Amino acid sequence: MKRLDFITLKLFVAIADLRSLTRAAEREHLALAAVSKRISDLETQLSTTLLYRRPRGVELTPAGHALLHHARHMLDSLDHLNADLSEYSVGIRGHVRLHANTSAVIEFLPDDLSDFTWRYPQIRIDMQERLSHEIITAVRDGLTDIGIFSAHIPADGLSIQPYRRDRLVLVTARDHPLANRQRLAFAETLDHDFIGLEQDSSLHALLHQDSQRLSRPLRMRIQVRSFEGICRMIDRGMGIGILPARAVAAYRESLSLATVPLIDEWAERELVIGVRDLDALPLIARQMVDHLVGAGTRELEASETRPGAVAATKV
Repeated sequence: MKRLDFITLKLFVAIADLRSLTRAAEREHLALAAVSKRISDLETQLSTTLLYRRPRGVELTPAGHALLHHARHMLDSLDHLNADLSEYSVGIRGHVRLHANTSAVIEFLPDDLSDFTWRYPQIRIDMQERLSHEIITAVRDGLTDIGIFSAHIPADGLSIQPYRRDRLVLVTARDHPLANRQRLAFAETLDHDFIGLEQDSSLHALLHQDSQRLSRPLRMRIQVRSFEGICRMIDRGMGIGILPARAVAAYRESLSLATVPLIDEWAERELVIGVRDLDALPLIARQMVDHLVGAGTRELEASETRPGAVAATKV
């Protein structure tokens, strides 16, 4: 296995795609005899048959299918490696992969990443918005360097640091019966139809868990994929929703909504940063973690000097 080379793997993928040694030789600009010898040597090295030779071409054996799967993955990784390294020749000095949930993407990361890229202008950030449980899996599998997700989702095996806190509020249309309340409990909302996120989201799970604790059904009328979709449905009088207060504020210019603070303890959520091994991260990724944790700490210290929760507000 140590003698496997990428040229042979690329050739094997071409043979699998074209089902022909001759056409693969033409595509890879190699002599047919050289192609045949490379594949024979590969089979000898692996001590297994990879191809069934047929009168009109070739077919993969079960071992061939297994090799094809890994060969495609290895060649794809090589392409990404070449792309990443090529950036250094044009001035890029780092690459960080970041997966974050919707709350973090909308509420906090625009400012925090703007500050970070101002300090480190020669890095590239590959950020993807994902559900919290998807982020945790991606971090564990090494598909992203840094994950930001809701703290109440189990993340065993990851190194966790606090990031930010967000406050959940009830969102209604201005003329809704609950719109003028100063504050209320989640239990008081359960007689109304809800607009919410898709079922796999951490926010949906949070509401569903508390409705079960209260032995009350959650009347989920419509589920959408974005905070904006929820706000627009609520604006049209189709139901109520529970969202982070800062996320709702983003739609104040275009929609007429009311927000009411919730008194439930879980309404103040914590977002955390998770990594597999902080010490094993590239230097620039560790610096990003330090920057994000520091931003959250500074906001928490500032919030402790501000008054408590405000009454119902119109946005």
